[in-house]
Amino acid sequence: MSVTTSATKTLLLKVQQHAPGAPANETALAPERRPAPGGPASRPPASRARARGAPTHSGVPAGHPLASLKALRRLTSVLPSAALGIFILLSWYIGTTYGHISPLFLPAPADVLASLVEGQHSGIFLSSAVVTVQESLLGFLLALTLALPLGYGLAKSRWVAITINPYLVAGQAIPAIVIAPVLVLWLGYGLVPHVILSMLVVLFLMVITIALGVQTIDQALIEAACLDGASGWSLLVHIEFPLALPAILAAIRAGLVLSITGALVGEFVSGGDQGLGALILQAQDQYNMAFMFATLIVLTVIAALYYAFSWLLIKLAQAVY
Repeated sequence: MSVTTSATKTLLLKVQQHAPGAPANETALAPERRPAPGGPASRPPASRARARGAPTHSGVPAGHPLASLKALRRLTSVLPSAALGIFILLSWYIGTTYGHISPLFLPAPADVLASLVEGQHSGIFLSSAVVTVQESLLGFLLALTLALPLGYGLAKSRWVAITINPYLVAGQAIPAIVIAPVLVLWLGYGLVPHVILSMLVVLFLMVITIALGVQTIDQALIEAACLDGASGWSLLVHIEFPLALPAILAAIRAGLVLSITGALVGEFVSGGDQGLGALILQAQDQYNMAFMFATLIVLTVIAALYYAFSWLLIKLAQAVY
């Protein structure tokens, strides 16, 4: 972003210098005026802002009563979702405890908790979660490696868009549950078909999101950077990539969480004995609803960790750029 600002300022200075009748640079000719020691101009900006009662960097004047309520506002922002979760848990507990819902359809929270603790102690949840996480992460990384050049090519080249778009749309139109048996027949059982299926599930979404982010870059900034000498790799790294970074991060967030779906579909179709998908099939065959719900909780925790990691990645990108 700093490169873009520098390019824009340079162009403005060139226009001002060559403009007819432009005034001289009075700032450079004017004598330097030093602020008096202890005067208002010699104070730091934050001190002058507090002295005037002006807004600080937080947007609230120093000493204002609203400044002390910011933490309370942040706390109250999570109350609606917390209240909804408590309501769902209470409804679940009441419905299963007092016999309104059969345990064959919805197990009691205590049974789910007991099954979760038992599976954690036996290590079956941990070992299965490692397999599913490995499949989803490898599929996501493979999709990201393909989505970055494909999305950029779709946005920048008409011929690439004409060539690639039909196959992307066709691949998205075919359900993953249909592609999975074909991959198993071609590649056999194991890690590879699950990784490829996870990649196929998220590839279309990531490519389209990245292409949209590149297409929406302000062309005036690109032209200004080109006039300032940026081209090729420097233009891509210093101008286009930072401007398209929000779309890239959105694609990463959506693809990372959705990659679990592809891994689970592969585990469902292959019918193996590894992964959280295999545990769900096992619980289904045994009519063990408590064990199935406990597995779903493990999947929810993994998805939440993926989402938290993407949030940290966004904060890191904001700090860097």
